[in-house]
Amino acid sequence: MRVGIEVGGTFTDLVAVDQGEVRVVKVPSTPRSPDIGAFNALGAAGIEAAAVTDLVHGSTVATNAILERRGAAIAFVATKGFRDILFMQRHDRRSIYDLHYAKPAPPVRRRDCFEVAERIGPDGTVIAALDEAAVTRDLLPALAAGGYQAVALCLLSAYASPAHEMRLKQMIAAALPGLRIAASHEVAPEFREFERASTTSLSAYVQPVIDGYLDRFEATLAGAGFTGHFSVMQSNGGRMPATAMRSNAISALLSGPAAGVVGAIRQAARSERGNLITFDMGGTSTDVALVQDGEAALAPETEVDGLPIRTPVLDIVTVGAGGGSLIWIDDGGMLRVGPRSAGAEPGPACYGRGGTMPTVTDAHVVRGTIRPDAFLGGGMSLDADAAHRAFADVAKRLGTDVRGAAAAAIRLAVANIVRAIQLVSTERGRDPRDYALLPFGGAGPLLAAEIAEELGIREILVPPNPGVISALGLLSADYVKLRGITRRMGLDAETPSVIAADCARLREATEAEFAALGLTGPLEHRLELDMRFVGQAFEIPVAVDPAELPRLGAADLAERFAEAHRRVYLHGGEPGRKVELVGMRFGVRRRLDALPEVRERAAGLARPESAEVVTGGATVQARLVDAAMLDLNEVVVGPALIEGYSSTSWVPPGWRGARDGAGNMLLRKEG
Repeated sequence: MRVGIEVGGTFTDLVAVDQGEVRVVKVPSTPRSPDIGAFNALGAAGIEAAAVTDLVHGSTVATNAILERRGAAIAFVATKGFRDILFMQRHDRRSIYDLHYAKPAPPVRRRDCFEVAERIGPDGTVIAALDEAAVTRDLLPALAAGGYQAVALCLLSAYASPAHEMRLKQMIAAALPGLRIAASHEVAPEFREFERASTTSLSAYVQPVIDGYLDRFEATLAGAGFTGHFSVMQSNGGRMPATAMRSNAISALLSGPAAGVVGAIRQAARSERGNLITFDMGGTSTDVALVQDGEAALAPETEVDGLPIRTPVLDIVTVGAGGGSLIWIDDGGMLRVGPRSAGAEPGPACYGRGGTMPTVTDAHVVRGTIRPDAFLGGGMSLDADAAHRAFADVAKRLGTDVRGAAAAAIRLAVANIVRAIQLVSTERGRDPRDYALLPFGGAGPLLAAEIAEELGIREILVPPNPGVISALGLLSADYVKLRGITRRMGLDAETPSVIAADCARLREATEAEFAALGLTGPLEHRLELDMRFVGQAFEIPVAVDPAELPRLGAADLAERFAEAHRRVYLHGGEPGRKVELVGMRFGVRRRLDALPEVRERAAGLARPESAEVVTGGATVQARLVDAAMLDLNEVVVGPALIEGYSSTSWVPPGWRGARDGAGNMLLRKEG
């Protein structure tokens, strides 16, 4: 039995595959102890932990620890003269007209930042040796007296030569064996000192939190007789054994959104769709990604709470427009949606758990696209009166009725998501009309058609059980490891051989790590080069097949870079302008067997033939359709609500849909 459990902000989702049978479950999340929600999902699915052979988990534990500042007490150690790098940051301002603007606060206090005398140059040469006597005399006693749970080491140019950082780590580990150590040459061995320092300090900050979470999770599993494989999803779209997370917790930062994209890609491939714009609208936020030829792009870094994190992540844009996003009026009288969320506790007003402010979910209840008796297949009844009461004040301030306020809020949520999609498509040289829109998450299919109309997209692909696609993605994810290095050099005749040598070293190290984790079997390899014109501030990733390296020359690499530059900036640069290599990322993938076909979970809910829905300023009678009972190629003409266990799809007037042989619902604009 293979089980995927994804802990979201509002619901915890489970997908289990047992000898071809697929089980799907959603239960409320437990924010204070996310592991409790995960085991509640196992119980709701009637699954004994002892029967599970492969368990994959994704959660927001690391992200929440940063956002809520609930990480560990840490120290930060830098080269002498660079103690304040985490506080100086970059010179940019996120809010240029805010007189009270303050830079994002790092996860460490200034009094907990220490210096060591040493210096390595950017070419890896030793300028000043590590003063080990001063480390023993000054640093080690200070760390011992500080009550720290972890320490982050970020010495200058450690990406070029980690010798001093390795020695410092050895000395600290020998003197303070219980102290967790995050070293920049292991966490983010790339140039740009602030980004590397920020990543390393955040890794140290969340590592004890992740370790504690995994300890509790594994102890509960062991107590229930679990003896199978336990993996954790990474931000890069691949999984790794949980033991690997104990050395680099930062790689699991955005595991939930990444799992959703992976699940969407795998399910779309069954319908032979490889060019997609995915959007995952859950309870707290909406995550948007672009997929080209069945592959989601990787971004070299991301940020959380304004702090940069230099680790490969799927290129996902997030906006605060989820089902639980609060709807409110700002001081200027303008309607707002998010970014604050009602979360799982108390949740939307219609949940009946004490929430009083309106949310996007409440707006759907008011306009009729969510029927209170059909939520979670009838397993959770909603309070429609509470949803209407929650909108009363907003409606009064807008000078409209409750339904008008709910409709306005939904239009605003649509606009927010459209803007996010434009960030990953039109602003990166991609026309959204060339892609199919794939919505998932509990709230995604409710807004998909309205979003598609705004963008001119004419085809929507709604997967079966769209509300649990992230959990399905956990099971679909392969084992993946990415290693990045900095290698700055001009593009010349020697560059291809240097790349090949670096690639060979990275391959050896990564495959050795796979072997140590027991991950045997055929492996696939990928390589991305970070390149730029000389004088440019930032680089562009250029994909290269490692098998091509013996045949590629400098001119070939220059042409690959020009193509990538043209896609982003609409031109390939001035003829003859010099190009340089900045760094590279090497990846190893071990693929897993494909999952069986996933069908919609039957709800067994009695329903009337139609229901009232407010759309376009009018009230229409929408046909009600049971998603699980929909026959292959049976055409559904809008207006219609296709109700499933985990989500409802809204088919507006002018749209029609039919389920294909892969179980996906294809919605198309008429005319």
